Amino acid sequence: MKIRILFTLFIVSIGAAYGSQPFETVKLQNEKSDKIVVKMMFTNGSASDPVGKDGLTQLTASLMTEGGTGKYAASDIKSMTYPWASRWYSTVDKEVTVFTFEFHKDHADRMLPLMVGLIVNPSFAEADYKRIKSNQENYINEVIRSSSDEDLSKFALEGLLFRGTRYGHPIGGTTAGLSSITLTDLVNHHKERFTSQNLMLGIAGAYADSFLLQLQESLMKLPSTAPKAMAPIAGRQPNGIQVEIVTKQNTLGSAVFTGFPLSITRSQDEFAALMVANSWLGEHRKSYSRLYQKIREQRSMNYGDYSYIEWYDNGGSNMLPQPGYPRNSNYFSIWLRPVQTAGALKSQYTELKDIKIGHAHFALRMALRELQTMVEKGLTNEDFELTRDFLRSYTKLYTQTPAKQLGFLMDSRFYGRKDFIAELDVLLSKLTLDDVNAAIQKHWQTQNMFITIVTDKTEAEPLKESLLNGFPSPMSYADALRKTLPAEILSEDEEVSKYPMKAASVEIISDQSLFR
Repeated sequence: MKIRILFTLFIVSIGAAYGSQPFETVKLQNEKSDKIVVKMMFTNGSASDPVGKDGLTQLTASLMTEGGTGKYAASDIKSMTYPWASRWYSTVDKEVTVFTFEFHKDHADRMLPLMVGLIVNPSFAEADYKRIKSNQENYINEVIRSSSDEDLSKFALEGLLFRGTRYGHPIGGTTAGLSSITLTDLVNHHKERFTSQNLMLGIAGAYADSFLLQLQESLMKLPSTAPKAMAPIAGRQPNGIQVEIVTKQNTLGSAVFTGFPLSITRSQDEFAALMVANSWLGEHRKSYSRLYQKIREQRSMNYGDYSYIEWYDNGGSNMLPQPGYPRNSNYFSIWLRPVQTAGALKSQYTELKDIKIGHAHFALRMALRELQTMVEKGLTNEDFELTRDFLRSYTKLYTQTPAKQLGFLMDSRFYGRKDFIAELDVLLSKLTLDDVNAAIQKHWQTQNMFITIVTDKTEAEPLKESLLNGFPSPMSYADALRKTLPAEILSEDEEVSKYPMKAASVEIISDQSLFR
């Protein structure tokens, strides 16, 4: 009896200690696991960068995870932890920064002071600061322009959508912003923005209650000030079809992103209806979707064509949505992976020597035509049933690992939900065709859109003229391919080439002018 009473008191004391924390703790205890995952989400993202210090949050988070602690240098930490096969990293988005630690349960006692040291007492060593800042400047000044035209068009679209707001600059910052950041700025930003008052702690796996208690108590050593809450940020509303063409040298394709603001997030039940519509139109990396079938499969124009109703991080590499990127400001977008320029087509097929523009205008017309058809006609009951059933299975794949399961749970709390993935299955099961079609008509349109196109300098002026005047944009096929196409495809091509799409404005800028 005495042992039972003491055990009960111990549990009560732990519960009292948990309740005294200023931050929420999301727990997924699993005694059968060999692994422990710890996540710390701070409501502090790139939108919290002070004006003129764009990139400060990313730089601070990188120095916290890649630098040293008050006790160990960065090199010492690498040598010490190598045998443990542990890993940790940070992800920064517009509104949150997430630190993730993954390690075997046998190393929990060793990892605890290291985690606390990196988050609560980072060393902010001068040498680490210079190294990490140099890497971030290189990414913004060079890599972002040369590694992926697709990412460049995506970041350029965000720049158009959120111009003039704290969402507008890349998470990694700008050239001017990074150059102005000092080591003192990082120290102050850590003190002011990474506090116990804007923290959510998550833990999963085979952790002991005593380990969690020590971790919570240690994180109480973070500054206790409450950062100033960020005012809601809304995307700009496009006025007609507004295009920005970003030119590069020697580019064989045109990478396209287009979109407009959305007034809905996962916090609203109606989001489930829009997920069904979006999945049918252009689910990421899914060949059954309408855009993929029309543009890639039937016409072999590019590698893929997708649509989104919220930010999708690193779509070029990730096959599934990733946790850790919740946002209060959403936008709808369509991603047309690079289609060929006129120069590229001419160099391959002599029969196309007289064309003026490549496939970008045609592909845009086809995408907007499909979207407008959805708005006007909605889905059929068969399409609705098949897509909803697919999503009920597919969304369960989001949480295949403890780290992802924990991450999506923490994202759920950001949106004011308990467990979005579990709740989503219930929401989907109750959806009707009318719900989905009503959501399409309420939230989607094609008359007012921002469009960014990264293309070759030689393509820019002819494409601008075609977009501004709404000129017909015939699909250009090699003769050998055209002979294999059925009559219905060629007939549809003729209709698409004349689909009404006249841009209200088109600006041509150099890639070197972005993110400065």
